[in-house]
Amino acid sequence: MFERFTRPARDAVTTAQTYATELGHERIGDDHLLLAIQAGDSLGARALAGSGVDATELREEIERAHGHLGSDDADALAALGIDLDAVRSKVESAFGEGALDNGRPRRRLGGHLPFTKDAKKVLELGLREAIRLGDRSIGTEHILLGILRAEGDGHAALRTLGVDADALRRVLERGEAA
Repeated sequence: MFERFTRPARDAVTTAQTYATELGHERIGDDHLLLAIQAGDSLGARALAGSGVDATELREEIERAHGHLGSDDADALAALGIDLDAVRSKVESAFGEGALDNGRPRRRLGGHLPFTKDAKKVLELGLREAIRLGDRSIGTEHILLGILRAEGDGHAALRTLGVDADALRRVLERGEAA
């Protein structure tokens, strides 16, 4: 199936692994695919931008959904005199590196991460969307349509950011993103 992906769609799938690794996650989720699509230069990325999706806000929402503190949270704690970097350093000096990472060691770039069940479903739905629309290849717009159909973490992040899923779906189906 991967051979049917456009270059931007392939880039999104491989970049999703980078995002999952950076965030310390053990699997590539549909939310990582969403981050990767948004960061690229493709129809899907333009459609997200046209829907008002901001890269920083999207990443912070995904981090928040996975239990990470966002920059607003860190700023609020700093205003109270709590330095998160100092806390992490102190805990890691006492309990070892990665002690605050939910018991998981931090991953380094390079190793391959497996896809979550939702991410696999999104990629399959992307293929189905391409077929439904009569397209011969699978682009980021199809993967994004899969994210909207699957209603997993990626879709939840878009909903939280106030994205009108139906309007985004119409733009993607027309293939006209500014």
